[in-house]
Amino acid sequence: MKDTISELDPRKFQDPKVTAKGEARASVALTNPETLWFNTGTLCNIECVSCYIESSPKNDRLVYLTTAEIEDYLNQLEARDWGVSEIGFTGGEPFMNPDMIDMAEASLKRGYKVLILTNAMRPMMRKSMRAGLERLVGEYGDKLTLRISLDHWSAKYHDEERGDGAFEKSLIGMRWLRDAGIKMAVAGRTMWHEADAEAREGYATLYADEGFDIDAANPGETVLFPEMDESVDVPEITTACWGILDKSPTEVMCSSSRMVVKRKGAAQPTVLACTLLPYDPQFEMGTTLEEAERPVQLNHPHCAKFCVLGGASCSA
Repeated sequence: MKDTISELDPRKFQDPKVTAKGEARASVALTNPETLWFNTGTLCNIECVSCYIESSPKNDRLVYLTTAEIEDYLNQLEARDWGVSEIGFTGGEPFMNPDMIDMAEASLKRGYKVLILTNAMRPMMRKSMRAGLERLVGEYGDKLTLRISLDHWSAKYHDEERGDGAFEKSLIGMRWLRDAGIKMAVAGRTMWHEADAEAREGYATLYADEGFDIDAANPGETVLFPEMDESVDVPEITTACWGILDKSPTEVMCSSSRMVVKRKGAAQPTVLACTLLPYDPQFEMGTTLEEAERPVQLNHPHCAKFCVLGGASCSA
């Protein structure tokens, strides 16, 4: 698997079918749909240093989805019989979207688990959002999970990414969620030169100190994502890599999920292959779930580093 082509070789990740070395590029079929993601919009209350989707208070390249648009895709899910068990909402900051509570409720009413990715800061803490969350947890209990973005278990490194005081503001939101009985998970990063065990020990101490019912050792409850740096050279994934890595295509995120977004100025939403590649046109799969059932060519550095080599998954 060693890649001998020079760093940042411009020939890499060009042809969707063939690698720079002329080998057959790996692809992933949608074999076991588990999660349908909705990007609620790229607007966010903060601007992080390393945000993969470039969310900010000014970025509206992906605009707010509406409850009616969510309902349309939930209807498609039933018509296509995908067998999805979870609906995920990401952003931007999902609680910036005024329809967030209604969109979550529409999904919960149909029996899906709902996962909302949030920084747990001011947008979530608005009175209307807190009232909505309390109502949802009262009706649906543990079917609702909020995954909080805590880049590190310490304020020092978290605030380097998100701004001074961001760590404490997120903890205030998490304390409210704890007291409201709302199920939580955490998303962190592995960019701090820590061993996995060391990072999880740090999170475990934080959870214990705060009384958060989150398992630091469980990768589904404390998700540690690899650093997403497109300037770092990574090998292209060939069809032979599955055997070399002893890995199955079914372990890769695009075998089990798709994401719906709405681009600024578009008449309707579109379906993407991946939550991590919202702007690359080659990962657009059409406007319907039926169109999005085709295989995905792993023609991007994130496919290699983040999903295949990093083993990451966005599922709860």
